Amino acid sequence: MLDHPFPPFFDASSTILILGSFPSVRSREDGFFYGHPQNRFWRVLAAVFDEAEMPQTIEQKKQLLVRHHVALWDVAASCEIDGSADSSLRNVVGNDLSVILDHAPIKRIFLNGKAAERYYRLLIEPSIGRTATVLPSTSPANAAWSLERLTEAWRIIKE
Repeated sequence: MLDHPFPPFFDASSTILILGSFPSVRSREDGFFYGHPQNRFWRVLAAVFDEAEMPQTIEQKKQLLVRHHVALWDVAASCEIDGSADSSLRNVVGNDLSVILDHAPIKRIFLNGKAAERYYRLLIEPSIGRTATVLPSTSPANAAWSLERLTEAWRIIKE
């Protein structure tokens, strides 16, 4: 059983919450979200928010999130997982989102992919009563979606 290795990222002005499933091996090593270079999360976010450059360092990533009032966390507080494969998730324990929701004016919750959606609907939504919008996964495993198509779908977070 693995416990989530790092805390949520948010501040008192976060209005958007994006939830993934559970950190990849690379993200667990880096100690921050979406660390694998093949994951398109940071490219998509930079494009959605019309950033001049994609953030490279963790500090640049944090600055982008703060500038655009985005909070990040994952649905799973702990789970069993083979490597980074969402398809292998089992014995998932949901995160307590009150850590964020009690301290930030979150207006909308978005889910990065189907695994995040599945466990959010099962483990979190019933207890907090807040619906979330599922977005196509930025994972390289979601090869059917081009970067352009992902970016277009993710533009909803700016509305």
